[in-house]
Amino acid sequence: MLTVKNIQENRDKFIELLAIKNFNATDLIDQVLSTDQLRRDLQKQLENDLAELNGLSKLIGQLYREGKTTEANEAKTRTGQLKDSSKELKEKHRKCELELKELIIQIPNIPHSTVPTGKGEEDNLEIRKGGIFPDPELTKKPHWELASDYKLIDFELGVKLTGAGFPVYINQGAKLQRALINFFLDEGNNAGYTEILPPIVVNEDSGFGTGQLPDKEGQMYHIQDDNLYLIPTAEVPVTNIYRDVILQEDQFPIKNIAYTPCFRREAGSWGSHVRGLNRLHQFDKVEIVQIRRPEESYKALEEMVAYVESLIQKLELPYRVLRLCGGDLSFTSALTFDFEVWSAAQKRWLEVSSVSNFESFQANRLKLRYKEKGDKQSHLAHTLNGSALALPRIVAALLENNQTENGILIPKILQAYTGFEKISNQ
Repeated sequence: MLTVKNIQENRDKFIELLAIKNFNATDLIDQVLSTDQLRRDLQKQLENDLAELNGLSKLIGQLYREGKTTEANEAKTRTGQLKDSSKELKEKHRKCELELKELIIQIPNIPHSTVPTGKGEEDNLEIRKGGIFPDPELTKKPHWELASDYKLIDFELGVKLTGAGFPVYINQGAKLQRALINFFLDEGNNAGYTEILPPIVVNEDSGFGTGQLPDKEGQMYHIQDDNLYLIPTAEVPVTNIYRDVILQEDQFPIKNIAYTPCFRREAGSWGSHVRGLNRLHQFDKVEIVQIRRPEESYKALEEMVAYVESLIQKLELPYRVLRLCGGDLSFTSALTFDFEVWSAAQKRWLEVSSVSNFESFQANRLKLRYKEKGDKQSHLAHTLNGSALALPRIVAALLENNQTENGILIPKILQAYTGFEKISNQ
């Protein structure tokens, strides 16, 4: 946990571990320690001044009663000096505390011991693959052409209405979206997740609590007049339900699932790798969030990884699971597993889910604690979340991998939700 005490006790270890994230923490951590030393020095000086002031206040009355007017006046002058210096010390101490907080929130979460070293996505560790891969010799159309051929998605209309990255889903395309959302939510309910329908606009405290602010401020849509943010993921409002909360042991495990539209300003560069549904400003996603005791959180992470894998398997998509290296790990995560599905037409992997354990990093910001029965002391909980699943690239893979001469086949698990077995022009 990133507290001043832990940083003091583990300075060299924290610097070493953060280097796995390719983050040079030496200067920042030393600034934290020096600022904290200044804070403590100011606090000690303030306490000494207040103690002297308190003593002089009692002494002045006694000196006047004893007729020692000169000494009493001198003491009175000294109390005035102490009041002025105490006021100045309090202001310096306040600013020092604010500076210390600003420094600490710039330090990323400490990576788990199993995080592999590496600079970026090319260094992520492939854990396993699954599913049946399409014949690489067959020529497949990319999903943006299929979406146009079958009138499923109108990208140009989205540009007219809003701008690039805001597609309009039509007819069977819209029904496929709704079918996937309902399928993902039903699967979550069956797995013991409680469904939440949260706001899609949050305040600054919520963004800070889960680590989007200030780290990802430029990627979020900001409503300036009200100082509110469109959510980049349901993780933000759902996890913040538990901000400033002390949980009781009988409330565990906490398992929530939520569907929301998601909004992200950064849509990347031009090129085929961001065409169509590959990268959007607005997209639909179902998110799972868990709150756990620290000793249970990595078992919960394994369960969540298995759950997301089961969804992809039921959709009959070829996929792989990656353990992210330090250089590709997010600011807030201690350990993340990514899921990617294979694009038959683009012949490349498309990320559709990240499942992460944040340990106590978010809980510390959220002031999210729990108490065991009979325990007077509260403890920081662990938070976890995962995409289950993000729709755009799932749809892209479904269209590309399942195209035939007679239409696009719908996976069996989805047919009850769509009401049709294939997408066709008829």
